[in-house]
Amino acid sequence: MPAPPAELDVSIVLPVHNEAGHLQTEIDRIARAMDVSAYSWELIIVDDGSDDGSDEIATADQRTRVIRAERCSGAGAARRIGTEAARGSVVVWSDADMSYPNHEIPQLVDALGDADQVVGTRTSEQGTLKFFRVPAKWLIRRLAQYLTQTTIPDLNTGFRAFRRDVALQYTHELPVGFSCATTITMAFLMNGYRVDFVPITYEERAGKSKFHWWRDTRSYALQVIRMMLSYDPLRVMLPVASLLGLIFIGKLGYDLVDKDLRPAANTLLLGFAVLQTLVVGLLADLIVRVNRPFHRELPSDVREIGDADESAHLPKADGVPEKITPGPDDPASVDLPRRDR
Repeated sequence: MPAPPAELDVSIVLPVHNEAGHLQTEIDRIARAMDVSAYSWELIIVDDGSDDGSDEIATADQRTRVIRAERCSGAGAARRIGTEAARGSVVVWSDADMSYPNHEIPQLVDALGDADQVVGTRTSEQGTLKFFRVPAKWLIRRLAQYLTQTTIPDLNTGFRAFRRDVALQYTHELPVGFSCATTITMAFLMNGYRVDFVPITYEERAGKSKFHWWRDTRSYALQVIRMMLSYDPLRVMLPVASLLGLIFIGKLGYDLVDKDLRPAANTLLLGFAVLQTLVVGLLADLIVRVNRPFHRELPSDVREIGDADESAHLPKADGVPEKITPGPDDPASVDLPRRDR
């Protein structure tokens, strides 16, 4: 189903949970930056069950759209709600804790260019418990890079801009917690969309962090593995089957030499485990391929080259254009069928 037509250039989605102490400052600096930019914009504040008056501060400012959730469901749920409510062709995710350079949102949107998503890569680690966070994030990022076959400098940064029509295809996959940023990055990459990375400054957050190092790190890892199984299960199952196969071959060789050509029962069970792992992987891969959507939004860097030496961008939401302006040697216009979604 195609995304509804965009009414604005940029929608900024700001999840908020008990950020009353600095929320107005964030609203002001976002508004100042966007007012002097060339973009039409809206600021969507998704209040995720705050009990400190954050919703009242947001509602009192006429420059905001406020969506209130009575229960705290998590940053991922808030970002999904805001993204699906957005009216801009580009959606920007950020935080309201003073850590991200929200005054540079226009530059982030500029950097989107022909990409489908641009991710603000943090150049420093300002979180708590760095001794645990840094190696855990490195391992998870390496796992994600193995899946996507792409270098990912920062997997879970919350500062990014992306095409709304593309993102709406994957918002149903967003988890409720902090791993939503990981999910949207991998969803774009695994489906052939272009993701660019730009360095940003990252400051120590204001207020109290909602990040729990063990619970949320575990969620990051599980979400990466879940996406591996959802998009390319053979990248998980083949290495497992290969490892079991090597052990089986070694054990079989030992049995044939040491046990007078009579394999042990546990060797045969190991061989069956190799076969079962391969079969499960192939069946999972078949299920994934059969259930892939037939039609997807085209990447932004896909263009149709016209006869008049002009590049016509294929549209982002409404299908292939009904008419293409004829070149000098072809006075008749060409009718093209619209893509059926």
